[in-house]
Amino acid sequence: MATVVCVRFKNTGKVYYFSPADVWPEPGEQVIVQTVRGLEIGEAVTGARQISDDSVVGELKPVIRRATQEDIQTDENNRKREKEAFPICEERIRAHKLDMKLVNVEYTFDGSKIVFYFTADGRVDFRELVKDLAGVFHTRIELRQIGVRDEARFLGGLGVCGRKICCGAFLNDFTPVSIKMAKEQNLSLNPTKISGQCGRLMCCLKYEQDFYEETLKKLPRVGKDIMTPDGVGTVTEINVLREKVRVRVQSGDDFEIREYGVDDVRRLSPGEKPAFRREEPSREKEPAPAAEKPAEDKPRYPRPKKNKTMNTDEYMAKNAGTASEAENAEAPSAE
Repeated sequence: MATVVCVRFKNTGKVYYFSPADVWPEPGEQVIVQTVRGLEIGEAVTGARQISDDSVVGELKPVIRRATQEDIQTDENNRKREKEAFPICEERIRAHKLDMKLVNVEYTFDGSKIVFYFTADGRVDFRELVKDLAGVFHTRIELRQIGVRDEARFLGGLGVCGRKICCGAFLNDFTPVSIKMAKEQNLSLNPTKISGQCGRLMCCLKYEQDFYEETLKKLPRVGKDIMTPDGVGTVTEINVLREKVRVRVQSGDDFEIREYGVDDVRRLSPGEKPAFRREEPSREKEPAPAAEKPAEDKPRYPRPKKNKTMNTDEYMAKNAGTASEAENAEAPSAE
């Protein structure tokens, strides 16, 4: 077991583990911690607690001290400098005609480096931009490309539930979310209803997915024949949250839809017959109305026959007999 303190930076939602060392901060206190980027100021989300060693990735960095009033004032000055650097970087991006969108600017606690976060559709060659920004701010410059989900985390906002979006409140890591989860949870596949602020599928679809997967294994599928207390029936609908099924069973000469719990139904045994399905009577096609006969007094105009195309040999062969008859008719008869 390892003793850790959970620290959050700038209310981004993600929580990091640090070793309390000689400092045991209380939840809500500002602390100075050692990170890979140097000293940083953050908020202690929880007090010291025990977690398993498997939950710790890498070496735990220590908590240096509780933040003093001078440290808090330094952090406020850095926030003001970030707001001033944001429009300057946007103007430089337009000057270099780069296809990128600036999302956030972050100063390190000691002011030795500025990190610019941006989004882009593909790779961006920003080497000249880095040189230009270094000449303006006279410090180390880092440009970091992020995804649309990280952009939503930085910007924040409210979800369709009316609460603060999960990634900006408490969500530590992004887990893959697929459209299959929405189908198994019987949700509308309308993108506007199952997408979050980032335009991707909502992260909360993952929260109940394990329950749906376990419950669907116990429930029969729609269209299957099952045995109920009232006999064999066909499943028409399932309710995963209530763990109940609606079954179409035969009652006398008619059929009814009844609801049963998952423990009240079972699969059919090999010797049991499936449910009886009443076939709908076949609808015979009505004969097409007979075509009206034309009136006798109505004149008929036959279609002209198309002239048959002939080549030269066919034309000469056809007119050979006509030409010989014409010659015989003009010649005087020998008496």
